[in-house]
Amino acid sequence: MAQEQTEAPDSTAVRTALWRAMHLRVDPPPHVVEDEIGLQLAALGDDWRDRPDMDPQATSGFRAAIVARARFIEDLIAEQADRGVTQYVMLGAGLDTFAQRKPELASRLRIFEVDQPGPQSWKRRRLLELGYELPDWLHLVPVDFEASASWLEQLTAADFDPGRPAVIVSTGVTMYLTKDATAATLRQIAGLAPGSTLAMTFLLATDLVDETDRPGLQASEEGARASGTPFISFYTPQEMLVLAREAGFKDPRHVSGASLAQRYFADRTDGLRPSTGEDLLLVTT
Repeated sequence: MAQEQTEAPDSTAVRTALWRAMHLRVDPPPHVVEDEIGLQLAALGDDWRDRPDMDPQATSGFRAAIVARARFIEDLIAEQADRGVTQYVMLGAGLDTFAQRKPELASRLRIFEVDQPGPQSWKRRRLLELGYELPDWLHLVPVDFEASASWLEQLTAADFDPGRPAVIVSTGVTMYLTKDATAATLRQIAGLAPGSTLAMTFLLATDLVDETDRPGLQASEEGARASGTPFISFYTPQEMLVLAREAGFKDPRHVSGASLAQRYFADRTDGLRPSTGEDLLLVTT
């Protein structure tokens, strides 16, 4: 039998996990999200905090934006679970650790983590090495997006029920896809069971980003290009809303990064605030 191929997660997934851990290490309570399991998965050396992209001051806005979107998603999941939704799908799961950090809530759901086969196999191995069991409600679904494999077909084969409502989340993905590919994904999700909810992040066009945040966005673009995963697509909120309507969603909502800042950071006295540049689309079938 051929040995299962494993491949470490991409640099973006690792950086996201490290920023979530850094939030606990350098920012005072209350913490927006508490997650050091992603850091354990990444298995980096003790000098990970010396990386340029972990500079506590220079990257504080990015760190805050990452934990803000994570908290928004977790609040959404809890809200939908209370409404009786029992399926949760992550498109491009990366080093997400919701299932390990929130077992009481997670065990009420059937969770489907969709990712490329290599990183997915790597994550499965690391979870087992760290002593985390893979309960029957957690499904790691490998999908070869580069080979144009159908994520929905693979998801259904993994016991996802398209006839029942689900929460579908796609964070930090659309910038790597063509706008046609994102439109196709929206059309597929629009065809899911009534009562399903999608939360999808997107990068703003540069002229919509606060001037003070533009150098950071430019540095992120350059880093992504250098690592072989260039940013392809940027959007205005109106453009994303139009895409959603054309896909068949009747009442799409734009959730701005500024609204998340107000929701999760308004009472902080340490000055920690999310950078601008990434907003969310929220839609329901």
